[in-house]
Amino acid sequence: MFYRSKTIKGLLSIVPGKHRLGAYRFLPIFFCIGGVMEWIMINVRIGQETFYDVYRRKKSERQYEQKMADGLLALDQPGAK
Repeated sequence: MFYRSKTIKGLLSIVPGKHRLGAYRFLPIFFCIGGVMEWIMINVRIGQETFYDVYRRKKSERQYEQKMADGLLALDQPGAK
């Protein structure tokens, strides 16, 4: 148990800025990780869709279902513009 604790302390002590920034020295690392995750969600396609393509489609489907439930849309009205 103490061996793991020493290993983790050793890894954490490698990150510079301990005296000047304290625990906040890790913020730039997590900021960069968040930026990379956002870039992946926008640009990386799995199949033919990105994360935001799925998000927009699901949001549109929910709005359509809500309008149908509220009775604002009717399927039988041809040519309603």
